[in-house]
Amino acid sequence: MILSDYRLHVEYELNGITYSADKENDVFSLIAHEVGESALKLSIKTNQKVLLKKVAFKYNYNFSDDEKIYVNGYQSWTKSREYTKKDKQYGLRSVSKYGIVREYAAPSGDYDFARYGGKGFFHAITYGYIRKGYELLLLGSLSDRMGYTVIYFDTRRNEISIEKDVEGLSVEGEYLLIDFRTFKGGYDEVFDAYFAAMGIKKPRIDHLAGYTSWYNYFQSIDEKIINRDLDGLLTVKDKGVNIFQIDDGYAKHVGDWLTLDEKKFPNGLKPIVDRVHENGLLAGLWMAPFSADFKANIVKEHPDWFLKNEKGKKIIGGLAWGGFWVLDHEIPEVREYIGKCFRKVFDEYGFDMVKLDFLYSACIIPRNNKTRGQLMYEAMDFLRECCGDKLILGCGVPIAPAMGVVDACRISCDVELSFKDKFYTKCTNQEIISTKNAMNNSIFRRHLNHRAWINDPDVFFLRDDGMRPAKYNWEQKLLLAKINNMFGNVLFVSDNIGAYDDNKRQVLIDSYKPFDGKVKMCEYVDAKHIKIEFEKGGKDFTLVYNTCTGQFSIN
Repeated sequence: MILSDYRLHVEYELNGITYSADKENDVFSLIAHEVGESALKLSIKTNQKVLLKKVAFKYNYNFSDDEKIYVNGYQSWTKSREYTKKDKQYGLRSVSKYGIVREYAAPSGDYDFARYGGKGFFHAITYGYIRKGYELLLLGSLSDRMGYTVIYFDTRRNEISIEKDVEGLSVEGEYLLIDFRTFKGGYDEVFDAYFAAMGIKKPRIDHLAGYTSWYNYFQSIDEKIINRDLDGLLTVKDKGVNIFQIDDGYAKHVGDWLTLDEKKFPNGLKPIVDRVHENGLLAGLWMAPFSADFKANIVKEHPDWFLKNEKGKKIIGGLAWGGFWVLDHEIPEVREYIGKCFRKVFDEYGFDMVKLDFLYSACIIPRNNKTRGQLMYEAMDFLRECCGDKLILGCGVPIAPAMGVVDACRISCDVELSFKDKFYTKCTNQEIISTKNAMNNSIFRRHLNHRAWINDPDVFFLRDDGMRPAKYNWEQKLLLAKINNMFGNVLFVSDNIGAYDDNKRQVLIDSYKPFDGKVKMCEYVDAKHIKIEFEKGGKDFTLVYNTCTGQFSIN
């Protein structure tokens, strides 16, 4: 594939009329900064103000039956995997395609700006690759700040199309349109080259191991539970543990970050943070800075702070908490409020890290002559400014805008409390809770680990009881712990470790250790089985597991 061999297609609106063009004309021209076999960097120049509708660069590519196509999903939770020509990439499914259900299910994904087709039609956001054996052709945008790059792989037409999400963007004069590269070679070779070309620095932390409260108690936490589970974590604190995180449930409502639930935490959060620090650990706190649940006081007090559609109706950000509204970070008063919340978390409570969740909501709709990509990049820059040198664990965030900004990042959807998928995974979006999909993403997004940040594969479970028991058999628990250990460097449980027996305690200690091997190859061998080739201690091994049952073998 030679990037200079493109076929251009542009659609734009001028004076209310939409025009389609396949070459330069009297209204627009292209400025080539770099065009060649493996580079495409172009600007568009217009002599009148035009509203861009579509920009596409199309290429012929003869897909072979033995090639695998990797598609990077839109955000942390979006399914990202390798496909064959005969596979299908799903989008919204069943009832989630329609009406009010779509209003809740669609915002977390790319369903409003990317196309989904039938078998053999796939798309990746920002980057993807074609793999034949151990050799890859990686295709990637060096920056999506000007607008998300969508790479379509159409194996039916033997065509690759590189398109920009330019919805809502009017341009006049010169505008950088695309900065795209291809890389050929082995897995690590091409990803090393890609991240070097983007100028992404190595993350400043290597490993986090500890506890987070969410997957046992959800919002039902209180001072007693948190202190008890901190005591449990401290029983293994000399075994590589370095962080204790409080998740959702400490504030009265999502969005009301300045209002602590005093019934749950009568002594506040600072005494807990002090205990964490006294024991040599980092203290982390969960927040969703752009979100507010429907009953939050901030919704009543500042209804003008929220993102609205063209009809003036507040926009729903997603399914969580029964639905939530989205704070518009473009509004100065909103930025001041969010900054004030962070100052309280860091300066008053003393936390060292924040887990920032549901961040995709910052760019659900383009506005103020900014694309979704530009809005998301600016939102991430704003959050880094608010947090200064404190650690950020990103979650529910589009991948490219978070690179080089967050220190750690979720690269999968949430794991489920049962190993088996719930029925609704086939009825909604590609960001839905699923242990199967979480493990898939941990494996196929391994290239992000130690390049963009350190990967957070979400928690693993060892407990048998608790407020919400984990419905896994022992083999399934061991498999999830092993996958998280091999492919992640943020290793959390939500269990009361103080209740573990000796066997569980040893598995926990072993799982907290950084993986000291090297993964060579991962692929689906059929619809139900994933094969992982890795080297450890100078020996080669192959792990094969059943994605439906959790049965696995290592040879």
